Amino acid sequence: MNTTLLIFGITGDLSRRKLLPALQSIQNDTPDTVQRIIGVSRREVDIEALLKEATGTYDLATKTSVFTMDLADSSAYGCLKDYINLPDNEQLVIYLSVPPGAAADIVDFLGEAGLNTPNVKIMFEKPFGFDLASAVEFIDRTSRYYTEDQIYRIDHYMGKELAQEILRVRRDVQNHHHTWSGASIATIRIVASEKIGIEGRAQFYEQTGALRDFLQGHLMQLLSLLLIDTPGASGLPKERLKALQQLKPADPSKAARGQYEGYQDEVQNPGSVTETYASLTLESSDPKWQGVTLQLITGKALDTKRSYIQILYKDGSEEIFEEGKVLPDGAKAMDAYERVLLAAIEGEKDIFTTSDEVLRAWHIVAPVQRAWAMDTTDLTLYPKGTSLTRYI
Repeated sequence: MNTTLLIFGITGDLSRRKLLPALQSIQNDTPDTVQRIIGVSRREVDIEALLKEATGTYDLATKTSVFTMDLADSSAYGCLKDYINLPDNEQLVIYLSVPPGAAADIVDFLGEAGLNTPNVKIMFEKPFGFDLASAVEFIDRTSRYYTEDQIYRIDHYMGKELAQEILRVRRDVQNHHHTWSGASIATIRIVASEKIGIEGRAQFYEQTGALRDFLQGHLMQLLSLLLIDTPGASGLPKERLKALQQLKPADPSKAARGQYEGYQDEVQNPGSVTETYASLTLESSDPKWQGVTLQLITGKALDTKRSYIQILYKDGSEEIFEEGKVLPDGAKAMDAYERVLLAAIEGEKDIFTTSDEVLRAWHIVAPVQRAWAMDTTDLTLYPKGTSLTRYI
C-alpha cells in the first residue's frame, strides 16, 4: 500500500535530529516505503535547505513538500485534507511532533475535517499527559475520532536495540532468561544517565521533570519487558500490561529526587523544584517476583551517558545489558526512530504503548507525584558531572 507521511512540526528539533535522518535511512534502504512526505508548518520553509541540514543530502526533496497553515485555524484542516487528496487504497500516517498541549487540539481539528478514515494512522510523542487525570482526558479526546487500532503512541526506548535484545532473550525458550524470576534474581536495576543537561528545553522540562520524562514512560516500559510472564504467548502489549498491573503503586519513602546545580539559572526560575534526577524502588505482587527489588533511575548532567539494565542474582553474580553493546560485532544497529516509523507504516503495534499501559504507569507513579507536590524538602542539589554511583 502506498504511504503518505504527514509531519506536524517538520521544522522542529525532533524532526531535524531524528525523524528526517530516519526517513533518509529508510530511503537509502527501501526507497519505495514512503511515496510522499508532507510537512506542516506555520511559515514558509526552504525544504531543500531543511533536508540538507538534517540529513546532509537533498535525496528526499523530490517526494517532500510543505503545507503552510495556522494550526489553530480549524478551517485550514479542510484545505489540508484537499491538499493531501488521499485515495481510498492508500494510507496516511500522521506524525505529531508537537507539544502535548497542541496535540489534542490538532487531533480534534483533524477529526472534524474528516482526516480520520480507516486508512489513517496517527503517531503521538510522549508525554501522554502529565499525570493520571490529564492522561485520561487526553485519551478520551483522541478516542472521539480515532480508534485504538489507529493510534500509535511512541516510546522510542521500545525501538532501541536494548529493548529488542531483552525481547530476544526472553522469548528464547532455550535461554535461561526465558524463565527469569525471583527464584534466582535479587535486584533489577534500570538506569538511564545523561551527561548533558536540559539543552535548551527549559519550558518543556520545567513542566515535565525526570519522573515524567523518563521513569513513567521509558524505564517503566523496559521494566515491563523484564517482568512479562509468558514471553510471546498472548501478544506483547497484553503481556506488558499484565506486568504493569501487578506492580504496586510506588512508595514515596522509597523514591529520591535531585537537581543539578545551575539548573535554576538555565530555566530562569529561581527556586524551581523540578527534578533532574529521579529514582523509584518498586515491588511486584506477582508471586514470581515477590521480594525482588525493582529500581528505576535516571538523571541529567551526570558523569556519563549510559543506558543499561543490571540484573543482580542471588548467587552474587550480575549481568548487564547495555545500549550500544548488545549487538554482535559488526552488526548494524537500526535507529529507534527508523524502527518506529517502519512499524507504524506496516501496522505492527508491539513496540507502541496502549492506552491501558499509559494509565497504569501513571497510576503507579501517582503517590510519588502527590508527595513531591506537597513537600519539596527532599530535593537534593548535586554538582554537574556527579557519578551515579553516589546514589546507588
